[in-house]
Amino acid sequence: MELTRAGETFYDRCVRILSEVDLTTELTRAAGGSRMRQIRIGTVYPATIGMLPAFLAKIARKFPDVKIHIAAGNTGEIIRNLESGQINLGFIRPVENIGSLRFFSIAHERYYLAVGHGNPLAERDEITIDDLSDQKLIAFSRQNLSFSERYFQEKFEAYDLVKNIAYSCDDTWSLVSLVAAGLGIGFVPEWTRELPNRAFELKKVRGIDFRIGLGVAWNREDPTAARDDIVDIARSLARPGR
Repeated sequence: MELTRAGETFYDRCVRILSEVDLTTELTRAAGGSRMRQIRIGTVYPATIGMLPAFLAKIARKFPDVKIHIAAGNTGEIIRNLESGQINLGFIRPVENIGSLRFFSIAHERYYLAVGHGNPLAERDEITIDDLSDQKLIAFSRQNLSFSERYFQEKFEAYDLVKNIAYSCDDTWSLVSLVAAGLGIGFVPEWTRELPNRAFELKKVRGIDFRIGLGVAWNREDPTAARDDIVDIARSLARPGR
């Protein structure tokens, strides 16, 4: 059973109205000097490996009585949930237009070439982009072109590698699964190095130098996320790019 278009519009509007009621309640509590009771956090997967646990540990020490709810999602979903008031804070990838939200960058990570253990490139100490000419490539193909997709699309076009793209996918999990199965190679962010039992190697490629950011976003009208102490804890996680 699926909602009609009218039903989807009605549902989305109801969610926004209820979120506005919750936000108004929190604003009233904050104005009255009441302590916050809950923090709702949205996060992309890369943040859950190291950054989010560090943030939660600091929050728990400073606010031991506050309940915390974690919701995983992609950057677009998290931004929409921040705008509607369903979450207070979001760990997201940077986007070109953040709208009325506030955002600051915390970290940057490199992209590496993921190569299956059985691929001859896995044994190479040095790889150039020309070495990819006889390889099957796995590329991202999302509805909205991201910074990383634009970068690699331009590189593939410049080195006549577009014809080598044999598979495309929407997310990093799918890409590394295809690599691990020996179906091709592809560029992935370095957080994949921390995946357990990974069946692939991460290799630097001469001629490829791309980093992707990770940061925190919040709604400036949200009395929970806009607290100076919450923002300061998030800022304390900032680290230089590797």
